[in-house]
Amino acid sequence: MTRLVAQPIKKLWTGTLVPLMALGLLVSPAVMADVGSRIWATGGVTTIEGSAGGGLVPWAMLGSYASDEEWGGTLALSRAEVDDYSLAVTGAGLNWNNRVEVTIARQTLDLDSLVFTLKNGFGLEQDELNQDIFGVKVRLAGDVLYSPWGQWSAGVQHKRQRDFTVPNAIGARDDNGTDVYFSGSKVFFAAVFGRNLLVNGTLRGTRANQGGLLGFGGDLNNGYEIMAEAGVGVFINRQWLVGAEYRQKPDNLSFAREDDWWDMFIAWVPDRRLAVTAAFVNLGDIATLEDQQGIYLSLQGSF
Repeated sequence: MTRLVAQPIKKLWTGTLVPLMALGLLVSPAVMADVGSRIWATGGVTTIEGSAGGGLVPWAMLGSYASDEEWGGTLALSRAEVDDYSLAVTGAGLNWNNRVEVTIARQTLDLDSLVFTLKNGFGLEQDELNQDIFGVKVRLAGDVLYSPWGQWSAGVQHKRQRDFTVPNAIGARDDNGTDVYFSGSKVFFAAVFGRNLLVNGTLRGTRANQGGLLGFGGDLNNGYEIMAEAGVGVFINRQWLVGAEYRQKPDNLSFAREDDWWDMFIAWVPDRRLAVTAAFVNLGDIATLEDQQGIYLSLQGSF
């Protein structure tokens, strides 16, 4: 437990908090003007793939506070530190009329532990993986707050590996792929001890290994599969949201079993321009390295 908590916190401090503080300056009230007319915290936060949602799962809401006839945007820095890996994510999004969200994200996965494990068998020296993700989400119908059946959106995420040596060595078929998903989100007022409850469900068509970081397809399966994802959160007040997420994963590679992901998070929205998210994440076994658990931290600015 000491290793699980102390090491990730140390890495988060040295590798993430300084750039997060810099982003906080960029989105301070002195720098930014109006951020849109939607209600507080209805844009969610930025996922590890760049789209609006929680940390692991895209939600039906679109990022920022842009409403009809408004533009809005987000900038985000995130970092996850688990036992043998670290993942850094930089993301940005643009919202047009609360109808279309366009996002881009760069993921960097530190591979030091995996490279040490695989070096003798594969002769690998590469110490990180980089992936670019280009996303589009469209609000199809409804509103997360006021529509009786909630809000419904559909999205695509095109993912492109920039370093395919490791995924190719462990059996991945392709260095790029496209996920397609359909999400529904609804806020139920005063549903839990007088607090508002947010519920989200997502269905994703994917052939990505570990979200695409280990390539796409494999020797066990090279076709699309439908995966279920879900999130739930309770608004303690308008500034604090606590909840959990679950993300089902495909199992394409005989090299290593792929486990589902889940997290427990707390999000703080002290200002319409700023959102901070912290979570405990459990990513299961990743590429033969077992029981990857740790801490996730993200900061998002809205404009």
